[in-house]
Amino acid sequence: MSVDVTREGGVATVTLNRPEKLNALTDEMYERLIALFEEIAADDSVRAVIVTGTGRAFCSGSDVTRMEKRDLRAARARLQLRHRMIRNLVAIEKPVISAVRGAAVGIGSSLALACDLIVASETARFAQVFKNIGLVPDGGAVFFLTQYLGIGRAKELVFTARSLPAREAQEWGMVARVVPDGELESAASALAAEMAGSATYALGLAKKMMQGMYSPTLEVLLEIESLGQGLARLTDDHQEGVAAFKEKRQPRFSGR
Repeated sequence: MSVDVTREGGVATVTLNRPEKLNALTDEMYERLIALFEEIAADDSVRAVIVTGTGRAFCSGSDVTRMEKRDLRAARARLQLRHRMIRNLVAIEKPVISAVRGAAVGIGSSLALACDLIVASETARFAQVFKNIGLVPDGGAVFFLTQYLGIGRAKELVFTARSLPAREAQEWGMVARVVPDGELESAASALAAEMAGSATYALGLAKKMMQGMYSPTLEVLLEIESLGQGLARLTDDHQEGVAAFKEKRQPRFSGR
């Protein structure tokens, strides 16, 4: 199974387990996460959640090797899978902590940002690399980045596709805690245990209040994202970006 879950002491730990591909997400993994997040939300024995990855990366994004076809219907269906995953994660009315080691790239970054708190190891780095394959940010990335960082810094990350190291992400207010690499699991577990032992119903209500503060809402942004990503997938630049990724060369974009 490419996604594992354990439950202990009121804490559910969801682990991406495809380390040989840096936990790049497949359609099957999206479907598994959708079901798990819905199940966890309804499980009263779970009072806090950790989302993490196996190996040296949190998540390197979606599996780019499956993006080669210009099939708008299929592409939209895949995007809807990602949106359902993000919606179900955000809808969990309990504290959710992402424990990030290594790369959190593309929708992997969105997955971390959709959690309530990020605990990062010193090796963690966050990047919005969508422009490298001719796409727009997905998984609600624009929504979450502007919440955390404001439009200026969000634009910098999206337009440059540069990696944001853990310490800088903490300085910017995106990451709650940075710990040595070997202490990531224990730090995330300690924080989750603290959350699980607190008034989690009240925390869930506070979470809903915070989610209601922003305009446009996540739902509106995801709909705009669906339209933008659908158009981007039809471009020559997207096809060139995917080809360049597979061939391990620099893309030659034309702006079309």
